[in-house]
Amino acid sequence: MHTIEAQLASLEGKFQSDGIAYLMIQFVDIHGAAKVKLVPASALRAAVETGAGFAGGAVWGMGQGPHSHDMCARADLGTYTPLAYEPGVARFASDLYVDDKPHPYCPRVNLKRVLAYARAKGYVFNVGMEPEFFLVVRNPDGTISGWDPHRVDELNKPCYDFKGISGALPFLRALNDALAGLDWGVYQSDHEDANYQYEINFKYAEALTTADRLTFFRMIAGQLAQRHGAIATFMAKPFATRTGSGAHAHYHLADAQTGKNLFADDDDPRGLGMSKLAYKFLGGVLSHAPALCAVTSPTVNCYKRLQVGAALTGNRSGFTWVPAFITFGDNNRTQMLRIPEGGHVEDRTVSSACNPYLALAAYLAAGLDGIEKGLDPGEPNLGNLYEQGLEAMAARGIKTLPQSLPQALDHFEADPVVREALGPIAGEFLRLKRDEWREYHAQVETWEIQRYLTAL
Repeated sequence: MHTIEAQLASLEGKFQSDGIAYLMIQFVDIHGAAKVKLVPASALRAAVETGAGFAGGAVWGMGQGPHSHDMCARADLGTYTPLAYEPGVARFASDLYVDDKPHPYCPRVNLKRVLAYARAKGYVFNVGMEPEFFLVVRNPDGTISGWDPHRVDELNKPCYDFKGISGALPFLRALNDALAGLDWGVYQSDHEDANYQYEINFKYAEALTTADRLTFFRMIAGQLAQRHGAIATFMAKPFATRTGSGAHAHYHLADAQTGKNLFADDDDPRGLGMSKLAYKFLGGVLSHAPALCAVTSPTVNCYKRLQVGAALTGNRSGFTWVPAFITFGDNNRTQMLRIPEGGHVEDRTVSSACNPYLALAAYLAAGLDGIEKGLDPGEPNLGNLYEQGLEAMAARGIKTLPQSLPQALDHFEADPVVREALGPIAGEFLRLKRDEWREYHAQVETWEIQRYLTAL
């Protein structure tokens, strides 16, 4: 039997055993927000061969207008995901097509393009992402408060606190139970460094699978939070005096044929257990870090998380946990690139608000450029970088990540490697993000009123 016919037959059997009556054919816009078309399960073949059609001009960043031909979301059969919170419904991630061709403005199609380039070089990009998020409620005046059913989550250092997590336990159990049924390898949950902030960790996978999973994780967390009277927000910095939310990226390159971790080397003279190939990859990431930042921290709000040293308003826990210097080091959370063990890198700067398809495409391109050019990241940095001032770091030749969205966009626009990693999406990305900054910058905030209204 032809492969697709065998897959269709197998899935139709699963629909019967899982009681699936409807399918969500899901894709993302340029921001990474999930979009769906709901179709009956009986329409699976059409959703695969033709796709669920829609007007691309109605979605951000698709490169289409009201005159454009239909865009079709074609289900990827390997992404079958029953919705534990909505019995009878399953989700499929999809690729976007126009006129029967993959649409280059589709973030998922674009990531597959970059991954195919890496595979042709002999590499597979394995990534795990740790999504942090807040549970909040919206107040009648439009402001937000933390969701705290027991009114006990008020410690200055609430990380791992039992009382803090206990109020959210019904939500966290429901979320863990739903994810356990998907065989993602969920291995821990915790209350994070900020009040009302949580994290659930699942095992790494190939980059496309991880991007698909992070997208669905946001969907399911949002739906389950609503059922418990809360909003799950992946906004990078919803509270000025609390730690922001990251999606720390853990990664390595593997051999495309054998699956061997190509970043590991027990004979590393630097003593970090990393290979020469790994250091070249890191050299590329560090070299392109200012431009990468636009994609891994893509909103105005993200740059209220990426601050040098302690938060200007005084983080309640005492730390931001977000490195802003462009560095790598050992098992040290003050570094941008942390190496907790041989063959394993963590980037702590990636925002929970990123589009994972775009972020991972840009990231891989930067690392591969380092390999191709033989870039050297220098010697690892040691010690507490939070205690280092700008002058001291500048004297050591260490630069900071952009401190605002327009700064990051300037670097992005000037970096052909990172721009090319997004293909034609790069132009749309720049246009929309410049507009986002202009709209934000035109607002008059409460802080300004308080500071300047009677200043003269």
